[in-house]
Amino acid sequence: MTALLRPLLVPVLAVFTALVVGAGVIAAAGASPWDAYTGLFQGAFGSARALSETAVWATPYIFAGLAVSLAFHAGLFNIGAEGQIAVGALTAALFGYGLPRWFGSDLPALVHLPMTLLAGVMGGGLWGALPGWLKARTGAHEVINTIMLNYIAINMVSFLLNGALKDPEPGNVIARTPLIAASAELPTLLERYRVHWGFVLALVLAAGVAFLLRRTTLGFELRAVGSNPDAAAAGGIPVVRTTVIAMALSGGLAGLAGAVEVTALNHRHELGFSAGYGFDAIAVALLGRTHPVGVVLSGLLLGAMRNGATRMQFLTQIPVDVISVIQALILLFVAADVIVRKLYRLRTPGERVALTRGWGA
Repeated sequence: MTALLRPLLVPVLAVFTALVVGAGVIAAAGASPWDAYTGLFQGAFGSARALSETAVWATPYIFAGLAVSLAFHAGLFNIGAEGQIAVGALTAALFGYGLPRWFGSDLPALVHLPMTLLAGVMGGGLWGALPGWLKARTGAHEVINTIMLNYIAINMVSFLLNGALKDPEPGNVIARTPLIAASAELPTLLERYRVHWGFVLALVLAAGVAFLLRRTTLGFELRAVGSNPDAAAAGGIPVVRTTVIAMALSGGLAGLAGAVEVTALNHRHELGFSAGYGFDAIAVALLGRTHPVGVVLSGLLLGAMRNGATRMQFLTQIPVDVISVIQALILLFVAADVIVRKLYRLRTPGERVALTRGWGA
């Protein structure tokens, strides 16, 4: 077994085990597991359109998974991706429809689109930097802070979408912004399909995060602070600054997930469009072992499951919520990898690396 494939063994076995246990859940629901998984595969990979939709579903998972993964490397548990996605989507939508009004004329796409995406990055980044600063300066744990900031972000966005930023179109009763300008829209990759350039951007950023973590001074500082902040401080690494930067970068990646959804698919921000992406990102990061390549693969897996769920329901008449059960089982077996190792008689590694630091750190 090569060194490259060895880290993937336990996650692959965890997915397999979850599918086996999920088959039991499907059978208990009165459906055929074979038909269910056949429908799932057909819905996710059975045609060019299915592949396109799988890529569309996977795109926000990859962005948000990279966000959670990057924070993990710095020893931080960012549970706030849900709120950061919402803030990033809102700021992107605001720039998408607002810039032409503020300038009094249309903008070229080469200017407007990058500014709109950057607005999403900045919105999510600032929302992520806040718990990072609180963690570094006061010791307030980022888990509590990011959870609380999720509620603040979601309710703040709801307030704005029902008030100042609501689409003023006559007769509109939906909490949503006006449509963004055409110059802020992210184009599709292929005609007749919904897959867009955001998917390519997600792959590029995965490579960028891998390069950042392994080939740059900042990446070394992030990993050093994540491993042992006291030793990092003794070595001259600015722990406070690095912690804030880590959470800002993490929030920026999550905000970009929201910005891409706005510019590529919805062309406006609607309340609740991203519900669950931020929390599913934790499963994506854990399943991918916090490695950017693993995050891409696990994002594609979850995207395929979400996309194929409709076809599975059509063939078996079981609710699509079964996919959430299987996803939860995957997360369970990945997090409790001791169970998987004992089931398949795998050697337990002598050293275990904690993803985040403890409450008293």
